Amino acid sequence: MSLLQILVTSLTLLIIHQTTIASSTLDLTQGFTTISLDNSNFVIQKPYNIPINQRYIFSNGVHQFWIYPTDKPFTNETNTQPRTEIRISGHDYTCGIWQFEGYGYIPSGTSGVCIMQVFGGSPYATTTQLRIYNGSLTYYESPILSQNIYDRWFKVNAIHDVGANNVKVYIDDVLTYDGVGHGANTHYFKFGVYLQNDPSSCAESRWKDIKVLRK
Repeated sequence: MSLLQILVTSLTLLIIHQTTIASSTLDLTQGFTTISLDNSNFVIQKPYNIPINQRYIFSNGVHQFWIYPTDKPFTNETNTQPRTEIRISGHDYTCGIWQFEGYGYIPSGTSGVCIMQVFGGSPYATTTQLRIYNGSLTYYESPILSQNIYDRWFKVNAIHDVGANNVKVYIDDVLTYDGVGHGANTHYFKFGVYLQNDPSSCAESRWKDIKVLRK
């Protein structure tokens, strides 16, 4: 091997090493303040005609949600699609930079469902929806943020800059979406299962280690 080849190889290995270190030490919460959450902040929305424990369980730190296309809405005063979601209450916002962090898990077969929302927009109802379609995690219906999402824990960081009207989504610490939001309004975070188009016969998601942060 020539001296030039040795130098090129060494430089390549150094770049890979530095990139690996940078990736492993990425802290998306740096500069943010973590907001204290307790049970009072987790408001469960589920079909209005059945008990919570028929669509939601919290055990060993894991929130488990499931829903069926034949289920009722969360209130008899709306005709929205069936859902079992947690609405994070007490921390609605209209300005600033806010972040949702959590770990999600989607069992194989779940499809046609929203699993996380940044609620509030103008004229839209939401600023962000993360959905599942046939094993892929998508931003609304597109683009695809991550493929082969089934049957594994994945980390979600959704950062909403209200003033800049910008949304960034990181999956497993990798930036997968950076785009324009849906306008200013009163916003809050939701996670769980909320049926969309072409839903599976049963939709389920699991979540743990939920955090809300702000600047």
